Amino acid sequence: MNKKALFRCALFLAALLVQPVFAQDIKANAAHGEKLSDQCVGCHGIKGYHASFPEIYRVPMLFGQGEKYLVSALSAYKRGERKHPTMRGVAGSLNDQDMADLALYYSTTRTPSHVAQGSGSAPEHADAALELVKKAGCQGCHGENFNKPIDPAYPKLAGQYADYLAAALRAYKTEGNGMVGRGNAVMGGIAKQFSNAEIKVLSEYVASLPGELETIPQKAFK
Repeated sequence: MNKKALFRCALFLAALLVQPVFAQDIKANAAHGEKLSDQCVGCHGIKGYHASFPEIYRVPMLFGQGEKYLVSALSAYKRGERKHPTMRGVAGSLNDQDMADLALYYSTTRTPSHVAQGSGSAPEHADAALELVKKAGCQGCHGENFNKPIDPAYPKLAGQYADYLAAALRAYKTEGNGMVGRGNAVMGGIAKQFSNAEIKVLSEYVASLPGELETIPQKAFK
């Protein structure tokens, strides 16, 4: 890991220690998380579903994502650090126990036949993408294969939808917008190095990598 990436990770970890993602006395219940997920399936339970507001992109795959990261993301929406009207409304209705239960459910539920896979298409500018990855120091936190983060509070990114990844990175660059934006100083500093065109190249590369994330339609459990 280069010194720049190590410094960024240290900053991010320090921020997490100031605001712990997990309450120490919470024991998560996946069965309750499944019940709570009824309010999520309208978007996250449809493969390739596109959000239409405030931006158009495929909503992220959640099944197989890290438990600690999911709690962190929901908490950020609830606090308004991540600006998304729908997600803030959902997260605002959840207490710490609910978030822990949802996170456990999504992180541990998998389809038996799931095989790690990416988008299925190699990025058009693979060499340029690798240079952008190196410049950003992404692997210092998200792991060499973008599938095993060095800390469970960081998300798994491999195989995630490219348009969602691009929208997320652009959100870290956005300031002064009441509908879009993510208030993370470390990720903001990284994202602001790149043009939107470069973000697209970087996102397509990460999406092409094989990963554990998937969308499981509700009917798959019936």
